Amino acid sequence: MNADDLPATLGKELERRKYFVRMDILDQTASLAKVRLYITPDLFVQIYRNDRYQTTNLVLIHNNKRLYARDELDGHWHRHTHLAPEEHDTSEEGQKPVEASEFLDEVENVLAALDLP
Repeated sequence: MNADDLPATLGKELERRKYFVRMDILDQTASLAKVRLYITPDLFVQIYRNDRYQTTNLVLIHNNKRLYARDELDGHWHRHTHLAPEEHDTSEEGQKPVEASEFLDEVENVLAALDLP
C-alpha cells in the first residue's frame, strides 16, 4: 500500500462494497494520504498512510470511538481487536501486515459481530 495509490484503491473498494456511501480525501501529498469511507455519518473507516515514515493506520470508528484497528509503525504491525480496542495485539495474527481490502474484509466481520449496519 502506498499513499499515492490509496484514493484510487479505496475508490474501487467503494464501488465493490455498496454499504459505503461516501469517500472523503482528508489529506493527500506525494507521500501521505488520509481517507475516510463512510457507512453512516457516525460509522466510518479511516485509512492513513505515510510512505516517508512507513506508517499505516486503518481504523473502524463508531460514535467517535475506535472499534477495531490495525497499525503499522516503522514497518511493525499490531492490531486493536473489537473485544479490546484500547489494547495492542502483538500476537502472530496481530502483527500480520494487511492491505486495505483485507482490512475492509475484517471490518465486515466486526460489523456483523457487533450487529452494526
